[in-house]
Amino acid sequence: MKILEANAGALTNFEVLDFLCSRGAGRDPTRVIVPVAPSEFKVYDYLEQTAACNQTRQAIGEFLEKCKSIKLAKAEILNIINIRPSSLVELYPIIEEYDNRFGEATETMEEFVETVQLLPPPPNQMQSEQGTAADETEVPDGEKIEVAE
Repeated sequence: MKILEANAGALTNFEVLDFLCSRGAGRDPTRVIVPVAPSEFKVYDYLEQTAACNQTRQAIGEFLEKCKSIKLAKAEILNIINIRPSSLVELYPIIEEYDNRFGEATETMEEFVETVQLLPPPPNQMQSEQGTAADETEVPDGEKIEVAE
């Protein structure tokens, strides 16, 4: 990957994570061999805990195609990709002048929140969704008990 033009635009968290991985940030468990600075490892560690670690170029591309019908600024789309809001309440602070632009189109924005769900969730949200079934154990008499972690 080459940088063709410096400061050409903002990057998504996925693009930053992809760049750090291309430099070897995730491959060296000792963090000594690869040419990655300690501050870059901190960024890598942070991004591994966000939705960026589960995103793909294809998922982001599909999301961008579906975003074309809603008039959003590039910065708003970037923030939506990075934050991945899962409800209208989480989407509200991301979009500037939400009431003026989309106040009457609540149904449209609810459909848009469903479109955001195309992006993979963060790892902690994926574990909690999978963990709800794994945290309950059924005993022989049909009673469910929760397993403490």
